[in-house]
Amino acid sequence: QVQLGQSGGGLVQPGGSLRLSCVASGSIFHIMEIGWYRQAPGKQRELVAGINYSGTANYADSVKGRFTISRDNAKNTAHLRMDSLKPEDTAVYYCHADVAQIAGEIPRRYWGQGTQVTVSS
Repeated sequence: QVQLGQSGGGLVQPGGSLRLSCVASGSIFHIMEIGWYRQAPGKQRELVAGINYSGTANYADSVKGRFTISRDNAKNTAHLRMDSLKPEDTAVYYCHADVAQIAGEIPRRYWGQGTQVTVSS
């Protein structure tokens, strides 16, 4: 099995910064993409940022220039640095990882437990 452990998040004022972390553990051969989705009350879950094994990142238009995703392949870890936070960034942030547990296996998506990010004065 694969588990994703999340940390970070919390309450921050508009314009502030937060850092989210995600650690994948368990039986892991390869992590293709790792990143975060978020879900605000009454809204659908949306992709925030993802990064592949080679380090190529993609971002939602709403966070480009403010959020930075990174990963450490040796530690099966990813981080999301969130700057210039806005009230509309308030949501539960879910880490995701597309993991192959053995060579040649089609990766399966796993999810973290979610962490609350609240941007408010």
